[in-house]
Amino acid sequence: MAPFPHHYHALSSAGPDGEIAMESANLQILQIMPPAEFGGPGDRWSPETLLVGALSNCYLLTFRAIARANKLPWVSLRCGVEGVLEREHGNSRFTRFLINAELVVPAGTDLETANRLLHKAEQGCLISNSLTGARELTVRVETVS
Repeated sequence: MAPFPHHYHALSSAGPDGEIAMESANLQILQIMPPAEFGGPGDRWSPETLLVGALSNCYLLTFRAIARANKLPWVSLRCGVEGVLEREHGNSRFTRFLINAELVVPAGTDLETANRLLHKAEQGCLISNSLTGARELTVRVETVS
């Protein structure tokens, strides 16, 4: 890992109407629109879906690193995130993030350890730690033969 601080860059550009093009060096350009709730088409990534997607991805990547460090075998992890956007004091903000993690592990895996590491990933996720909204984590661990 590179020493801190790390710097990340994105550039967005748009005209008076239509899609916003978001880019960053060496990455595919994303086409962004408002979500349906704000009058957008609902079929493009929006700032809101990008935010909850960043939380979902960061949780998974954090778990991957923690599981590797703890030598926990696992088959797959699905992480769904619901961000709750509300109006508070005249401003819109995400007040809660509902994180649902579903882990599949091989038969014979210590389920208590798997559960503990799922919670540790939420506590260590840098995106989670950068948000002010409350976080609620629900985990489920299944085994496969």
